[in-house]
Amino acid sequence: MNVSRIALAGGVAASSVLLLAGTASAHVSVQPQGEAAKGGYATVNFKVPNERDNASTVKLEISFPADHPLASVSPQPVAGWKTDVTKSKLAQPLEVHGKKINEAVSKVTWTADGSGIAPGFFQQFPLSVGQLPEDADQLVFKALQTYSNKEVVRWIEEPAEGGEEPESPAPVLALTAPAADTHGAASDDSSGEAEDAQETTASSEDASSSTDSTARVLGVVGIVVGVAGVAFGVLAGRRRSA
Repeated sequence: MNVSRIALAGGVAASSVLLLAGTASAHVSVQPQGEAAKGGYATVNFKVPNERDNASTVKLEISFPADHPLASVSPQPVAGWKTDVTKSKLAQPLEVHGKKINEAVSKVTWTADGSGIAPGFFQQFPLSVGQLPEDADQLVFKALQTYSNKEVVRWIEEPAEGGEEPESPAPVLALTAPAADTHGAASDDSSGEAEDAQETTASSEDASSSTDSTARVLGVVGIVVGVAGVAFGVLAGRRRSA
């Protein structure tokens, strides 16, 4: 009986490892390629995992923070997806490089031309953004993820400082200290972006995919070991009874 209980506990623990590995990074998130320095420009990736077993992700809507509007937002083309950029008039114009900007991007929408993000896969959606605010430590974006079965998941809950992560957290972009030469860095980013964006995105996808795959493999191995332990325990109990 003791052997059976130990084996069963091992199987449950292994199953928990797989479940936790899957949920740890299951929501829509945003990460910069390199750093997102205050006052500068950055390329960011919105990572969208598919959480459903019976539906594909076919649409992503990212709303931009109205309290810190960004004058420049440029999406990188994503194969199999159509991109729509929505702009809105600003209550107070922005001044960027000596020019007044009266409108800014309020939302970017990606709609799948084909099957979208299938179960068990994820997709990254790159954007070039700027000029990042100098008076904020982070930017909170709100995301809507639509599935092929018409289900809409709203990733819009803002995290509380020092509190637990909400059930449906909004993507948060952490901003770093401003660079020594912010304007120079912005110019370099803009000029070199088109040349190396695809290569950087591919590297980022490979790294993320490798991490996710490793977690799943470890979880599956743990489940197999747990099931084997249960079987061993049952056989051992029968032999003792006999």
